[in-house]
Amino acid sequence: MSSLMRRLGLGLLLGLTLQGIASAASEQQEIPLDHAPYRVNNVLALQKGARLFVNYCIGCHSAKYMRYDSLRGIGLTKDQIEHNLMFGDAKIGDTLRVSMTPAQAEKWFGTEPPDLSIITKALASHRGSGADYLYTYLRTFYRDDTRPTGWNNLVFPGVGMPNPLWRLQGERAANFRIAPDPADPAVKLKTFVGYTQLTKGAESTTEYDSSVADLVAYMQWMAEPDQLLRKRLGVIVLIFLGLFSFITWKLKSEYWKDVT
Repeated sequence: MSSLMRRLGLGLLLGLTLQGIASAASEQQEIPLDHAPYRVNNVLALQKGARLFVNYCIGCHSAKYMRYDSLRGIGLTKDQIEHNLMFGDAKIGDTLRVSMTPAQAEKWFGTEPPDLSIITKALASHRGSGADYLYTYLRTFYRDDTRPTGWNNLVFPGVGMPNPLWRLQGERAANFRIAPDPADPAVKLKTFVGYTQLTKGAESTTEYDSSVADLVAYMQWMAEPDQLLRKRLGVIVLIFLGLFSFITWKLKSEYWKDVT
C-alpha cells in the first residue's frame, strides 16, 4: 500500500512539474513573410540561382523531377552545364538526385530532407506564396546552441537543417523579448526584436538578400519550367478572344441593323 502511495505521489509530483514547465514555456510569435522579388523572367538571376542550388542545396536535397538537360531552358549550353553544374559521374540526362541515402539522412538529420522540385508550390499557404516562405526562411537562420545542429530559424522554429548559406550570410544571434500575451497572460510570447552579427559573411546584407532571391527564383522556375511560355500563350489567347469578340459584335450590329 505504501509503495502504491509513493508511486501516486511521484506521479502527482511529476505531473505538477510538467505543468509548471508547460506554463512557464514561452510561445514564439509567428513572423510575417517577406515578399520575394519576382525574377523568373531574368535569365541571369536564374543562372546564378542554379549555381547556388547545385553548390549549396543538392548536397542534401534532391530535385528528382528536373534533369540537368532541362537547364538549357535558362540559356545554358550543354558544355556550361557539364563543366559548371554537374559533379561526380552525373550525366546530362540524369535528374538532380542527392548522393545521400535515406538511412544517412535519418541518422544525421532525423528525417529525409524533402525533394525541392516543386517546393515553391508545396509551401504556398494563407501566409503567402511558397517563394515568399523560402525567401524569408533562408534569411532568418540564427545561431542556437540548444539545437543539435547549432542553428534555428524564425520561420521554422526547431528546424533540423543548419543554415546552408552561412558562409555567405555570416553567423548571427537572434534577440527576443518575452512578455505575457495580452489575450492570455498565462502564456508568454517570445517576440523577435533583431539580430546580433557574430561573424562576417562573404556578402553584405543587400548582396545576400539578392542571392537568396536568385536562388528562390530558380526554384520557382524549376517547379514549372514552361510557366513563362504558358503566360505568353495566355496573353495571345486573351488578345485573340478580345479581337474575336469585337468582330462578333460588329457582325451582330450589321446583321440586326435593319430589324426594328
